[in-house]
Formats: sequence, structure tokens, C-alpha cells
Amino acid sequence: MFEVRVHGRGGQGVVTAAEMLSVAAFREGRHAQAFPSFGSERTGAPVIAFCRIADREIRLREPVTEPDCLIVQDPTLFKVVDVFAGLKPKGFLIVNTHKSFAELEIEEVARRLPPGHAVTVPASDIARRHVGRPLPNAALLGAFAALTELVRFESVRHAIEEAFPGRIGAVNIAAAEEAHVHVVATEHAAGVGDHAATL
Repeated sequence: MFEVRVHGRGGQGVVTAAEMLSVAAFREGRHAQAFPSFGSERTGAPVIAFCRIADREIRLREPVTEPDCLIVQDPTLFKVVDVFAGLKPKGFLIVNTHKSFAELEIEEVARRLPPGHAVTVPASDIARRHVGRPLPNAALLGAFAALTELVRFESVRHAIEEAFPGRIGAVNIAAAEEAHVHVVATEHAAGVGDHAATL
């Protein structure tokens, strides 16, 4: 089983990101579940959503406490939430920012992970160019597909189309594709690869 925890703030599409990821996995014949944590959902408040992906029926229903992957949609949360709690030693980390891990003062966390398992992606900037608003969720799913190789980008594309039909879907797919290319290029430049996640 592969478990994902998505951290963000209300209004950033955190719950939708987890749901789209589960749809992408389902399209590939896997079992998947997605659900949010309970609490305030007001705009700007911290929000957490979870996604589990497995090759067999998923019976767990509790929140993800030891994620295989963390997707952080808002790095300002580092100062108010223990975002990295439970992250597995061989886990993956995706942070929505144009800054480096050193600039974010979390370089030590990134270094503890295997090479090629942590990446920063300017997802809000990418979304602003394509969508017209800094909504990073779709772009980060493109990054997830590239970094973990757990789901194919084509499956992410279909999940976005299902969630956002028409033009809105098209611009979100464009954002996801740019983020996917960004991560692939980053990994290539760093000389890492063959790090596909396993269930």
C-alpha cells in the first residue's frame, strides 16, 4: 500500500487533489481511497487530505500517520504544523515553491530521503500562467506522477478531465504537464532516476 498526505490551506484544492489522485490510480486498476481530515475548512485554514493506493482492497479508514509521500501545497505551514511527522525514511516529498530546500530551512529533511525523492515545484506560479489563479493542486499531481512513477501522467490527465470538464480541465492539464516536465528535467539534471514507488 502507498499512502499520501496532502497539506495545504483552505481554498487551494487540497481535498480535490487527493480525490483526483485516487481516480488516477483507479483508472490503472488499483484500489484507492481519498478523504479529508476533519476541522475548519475556511479559506486559509490548514487542511489535510489523504490518499491510499493499493493492489488489493483497502480496509483502513484512519488518517495517514506514516506517509510514503508528502505533498505540501503551502510551505508557510512549516511554521505552524508538523508537516513531516511520520514521513517514511524512503518516502517522497513534493513542495510547492520556487525556493530551494535550503531557503525553506528544511534541507536536512530532504537530505534524509533517498536521492531523487524530494523536489520543489513552483506549482502556484505554473497554475497562475495556465489557469489564471495560483491553484497548485493539478500541477502537483503532474509532479507526483513524475517523481514517484506510481501512476502514469495519462491517468492524471483523465482524472483532471473528470474533475474539471472543458476549458477548466484543459488549462489544469497544461499546468500538470508543465510540472511533470519540470520534475523530469530536475531529476535528469541531478542524475537520478529509477526510483519508482512500489505498493
